[in-house]
Amino acid sequence: MTPIKPSAAFPDFEDRKIVDGYLDRLDTHGVSRRDFLALASAGAAAGVAAAAMGLPSVAVADPSGKIAYLAWSACTEYNQLVSKGAEAASKALGLNYVFLDGQIDSNRQLNQFEQLTTTKAAGGFFNILDGSALRRVGQVANDTGTYFGAVWDSVAWYTPFDAGDYYTLYAVPEEDEAHRGVSAEVLKAVTATFGGGDVVALTGTPGNWCENARNRGRDDAFKDFPKTRLVDQLPGKWLREESLKATEDLLTRNKAIAGIITQNDDEAQGALAALRNAGIRPGREVFVGGADGTSLGAQAIKRGLQTATSGNSPVFTGALFAARIHDVTHGWRPKAAERQLYWRAITVTEKNVDGYIDRYVDNREVEPFDYRKLSRVLHPNDWDPQADVYPIDLERHWRGYPKPDGWAPPKAYAHARASGEFEAVKEEYADHYRIKFDGPSPNRKV
Repeated sequence: MTPIKPSAAFPDFEDRKIVDGYLDRLDTHGVSRRDFLALASAGAAAGVAAAAMGLPSVAVADPSGKIAYLAWSACTEYNQLVSKGAEAASKALGLNYVFLDGQIDSNRQLNQFEQLTTTKAAGGFFNILDGSALRRVGQVANDTGTYFGAVWDSVAWYTPFDAGDYYTLYAVPEEDEAHRGVSAEVLKAVTATFGGGDVVALTGTPGNWCENARNRGRDDAFKDFPKTRLVDQLPGKWLREESLKATEDLLTRNKAIAGIITQNDDEAQGALAALRNAGIRPGREVFVGGADGTSLGAQAIKRGLQTATSGNSPVFTGALFAARIHDVTHGWRPKAAERQLYWRAITVTEKNVDGYIDRYVDNREVEPFDYRKLSRVLHPNDWDPQADVYPIDLERHWRGYPKPDGWAPPKAYAHARASGEFEAVKEEYADHYRIKFDGPSPNRKV
């Protein structure tokens, strides 16, 4: 490889301190110094060629390149499990992989993506702290020809169609129904044990789509349990430490708590720690619900400490996005109805936690999915979504959020709705759904 000479545009990558500085700034996991230099040189060469032709600095998506997961924090078990799924799927699909830590800073995540585009990467997907940054991500993706996707947060009413073809997928679990199921299990336990009682909640980040959807599901569950009531709530901000502190405050402010409904399993871990510190027995004196189906959440249910979680499988999240980026960099193009997708979670309780743990937690290194069958390129006829996946209805998804002035559905989306493509895609995914999400691993030998 011909080395790139230092200039005003390009750093001196022969200087070890400069390379180490870039690695520290990008907070890379899985990028060696040699890998960084090779990728940087390839990106710089593409930039020189583009500049010579009067084009924007470009790094065309490379089908043999690297997939990145750009997480808002590497400290949550949820994001670690998403990364685990993305890494396993990338390996199965013949791609390299990197996990990038945003350190609770959406600007850092944007900078990481901008750096990624200089490496001829296949693409990346975000769990972004602030969805408004996705607009800029879309601009960078279009300028550089780099595919990306996003899970969870976004700008209300902003779609992949608004960004362009390189925003290939926005996908989330259907959270209203999922968190209603978790909340109902907590309220059922409170009612059965105490005849009813006061319940508190830990929320996420105000305004975040996931928080609002889970709050709706939680609040709706109370309708079926009239002897329970939600009396107080504080933000746990998706983090264990924040949730421990918030739960301590809730316990001080409310003297007779019978249940705690949290926004995710990391928050539930914080709540459980606060209860133990206060000498309160979780699962007996206070019932706790979580979300996301993390390993610690499932194990807490098995031990009788946590009542329920929504098993959306973070590993599936990583695998879904890795497979999509693989496919679009290998020539496959999604229909309009396939660019915004839901998948259906399962409610995990003591009744079904053993099967969930066997597949998703203590699986003895047996992968929970057939990652290659997620690919439409590698398995054009017998591909399998391996979950109940279906198109997102924009009006339902963003209900409660005011529409921007002059907003109208994107033309491609509106046409897909009017032409019957939405129902056709839903049926197609259902027909191909053979490896059941709540069943044993397809890799488990009988």
